[in-house]
Amino acid sequence: MKISTFNPQVITSDAESIVKVFEALGFERRHQQEGIGSLNVTGIRMKDSDGHYVDISEVDIGLKEDMVAIRMNVDNFDEAYEKLEALGFKNIYGHHQVDTKTSKSAMMISPGGFGINLVEHKK
Repeated sequence: MKISTFNPQVITSDAESIVKVFEALGFERRHQQEGIGSLNVTGIRMKDSDGHYVDISEVDIGLKEDMVAIRMNVDNFDEAYEKLEALGFKNIYGHHQVDTKTSKSAMMISPGGFGINLVEHKK
């Protein structure tokens, strides 16, 4: 399994307020995708002039506070998923994965509570 992307991700019910914070820190929107998966997620990718990335995901799942996770893109989703499960991570969707035309993902939560949004882009 090869990791190709590893950066922070903010999961929120109000993406625009988070975008403004990162714009004030020098980040710019790279792209935005809407209607992702069955949860209808809006995903915003931002980058600063030094090449740092942050992802912001807006989803209406009744969050009382924003969550911070790590986005980890890999070349082999199944292998990475099994490795995280063996380390005690649980998929917040049960055993369901978000599967779109361009990617497959799952939000995995560690035994201690931090999240890894595991993503494989389809080639």
